[in-house]
Amino acid sequence: MKKYSDFRSDTVTKPTVEMRKAMFEASVGDDVFEDDPTVNKLEKLAAKMLGKEAGLFIPSGTMGNQIAIRLHTNPGDEIIVGDSSHIIQHEVGGAARNGLLQTRTLRSKYGILDLKEIENTIREDDIHFPKTSLICIENPHNDDGGVVLSLEYMKDLYNLAKKNGLYIHLDGARIFNAAIFLGTDVKNIAKYADTIMFCLSKGLSSPIGSMIVGTKKDIKKARKIRKMLGGGMRQVGIIAAAGIISLKKMVERMKDDHKMAEQFAKFIKQFKEIKVDMKSVQTNMVYFWIKDNLKLITYLKKKGVLVIPHGDRIRVTFHKDVNDSNLKNLEVGVKEYLYGKKN
Repeated sequence: MKKYSDFRSDTVTKPTVEMRKAMFEASVGDDVFEDDPTVNKLEKLAAKMLGKEAGLFIPSGTMGNQIAIRLHTNPGDEIIVGDSSHIIQHEVGGAARNGLLQTRTLRSKYGILDLKEIENTIREDDIHFPKTSLICIENPHNDDGGVVLSLEYMKDLYNLAKKNGLYIHLDGARIFNAAIFLGTDVKNIAKYADTIMFCLSKGLSSPIGSMIVGTKKDIKKARKIRKMLGGGMRQVGIIAAAGIISLKKMVERMKDDHKMAEQFAKFIKQFKEIKVDMKSVQTNMVYFWIKDNLKLITYLKKKGVLVIPHGDRIRVTFHKDVNDSNLKNLEVGVKEYLYGKKN
């Protein structure tokens, strides 16, 4: 089997040797009965790290977002969300199908929704209107380039929501990347949302799983919604054991992913055939534009390098399972595609 330098996503990371050992040795129970000790330990750790009362282990980030949306709404309500958010673009219409909700999508720029536009979008109490219940945001914002929302913006949005009696759900799939970029404790981001979903299976390198954190009351309700969606798991401490190591040992190393992303962005910026928005290169992703992007993707695959198309862009994602040698393969592949091999 051919070995690739795989930059498609940070979801391709493999569990570490320590994770595999912990999974093998994990104490387990039945999580639906809430008596899996390893899951309970993970949920308490996640909640503590994000400054919330309770946590819930879930199979995937998409399920986590869908649980949180249903948690804060009733069928027929309306939610406000960015037009390029994961919830809108990559969750198969789940808010409509699972929550029976109407969505108001607002244009985002570098992940930011205009606060005045949000306020003007909130529905009045009128017999003709659905009730606006929830604002969903994403930090870092994937489709807008992996950009990070500032703490000032998060605070202003949270205050706006509370003034209008709305909840805030944060799709924080890569929230630890955001905290690294901002140079702050992850709690300082989480405090500006009622619920947060974050993934263990991306840069944190667990094989499976995500978390929802919030108040004890909300997590109790979320647990029931998880069961309704088929997410009740049994001896899942086998997987949760990896999540504990993710949170204890895999956060700081993600700084290396950010450095490699910046290095690659600076490399491709020198070529007139490529357009890269350096302002958006803040975490572990680089999006760039090139004519006939699928041709470059095909060429790189022949050279043993995997990247993915994203509309008219190419996305390159850095993670623990790519190193300087892999980065060199990527850079050489791009340069050779543009100018051919040197004799």
